Amino acid sequence: MLKTLIVDDEPIARKVLREELEPFADLEIIGEAEDGEDALKKIYTLDPDLVFLDLQMPAMGGLEVVRNLRASAAPLIVILTAYDQHAIEAFEAGAVDYLLKPVSEPRLKKAVERAVGLHSRRDAVSEQVSKLAAVAGPASYPTSRKIVGRSGPEYILLDLDEILAFQAEGETVWIITAKKRYQATQTLREIEARLKNSPFQRVHRSAVVNVNHVRKMSAMSSQRWLLTLTNSLELIVSKRQAHSVRHLLQW
Repeated sequence: MLKTLIVDDEPIARKVLREELEPFADLEIIGEAEDGEDALKKIYTLDPDLVFLDLQMPAMGGLEVVRNLRASAAPLIVILTAYDQHAIEAFEAGAVDYLLKPVSEPRLKKAVERAVGLHSRRDAVSEQVSKLAAVAGPASYPTSRKIVGRSGPEYILLDLDEILAFQAEGETVWIITAKKRYQATQTLREIEARLKNSPFQRVHRSAVVNVNHVRKMSAMSSQRWLLTLTNSLELIVSKRQAHSVRHLLQW
């Protein structure tokens, strides 16, 4: 059975879809989410196989949720929308299927059948989420974008403004804030790719820094710099990234 999560900001829409999905023997409804942030939390905690995802939601829409997913561990996605153009674009990009609201029974059945057929193909799941993320695009830096951090069994959604840096220690990536650090759910390379057109700058192979939180830059040599962040954390800039720090000095 496919563990299934329903994501829609309208309570009635969630209720109706749940009732329509419950007769399918191949599905087990494990939860609902009322917005994008709630969806991310439940995807990481409940680990669904399939997500019915509404595209148009306040603050964080469906494609923004997709941008936050790690392709190697992402669920199958079925897009929900009232707008045909958006749905077709998402479907062509790699969603399992798209459903126009109000959802018809034959189309819902077809979407479920497609999802069941793809479930055993992990490569297909990763591919469809990667394509959806590409359609979502890097976008310019929005204040509403969130980063998922783990603290013990809990998953925390962090605003970019409160993050000072990302620091890798072996296979683990830490999200550094003023008072605490959280374990990231993505690799440093994946995080850096998501943060294009934002205040974050790679300064070392193991560190990406929010330049708005750089308090002091000290020259250690002609090609070595020491950055001090607003929480007093010190990070050494690699020779390869020294030009980026010189660029900061021109601001």
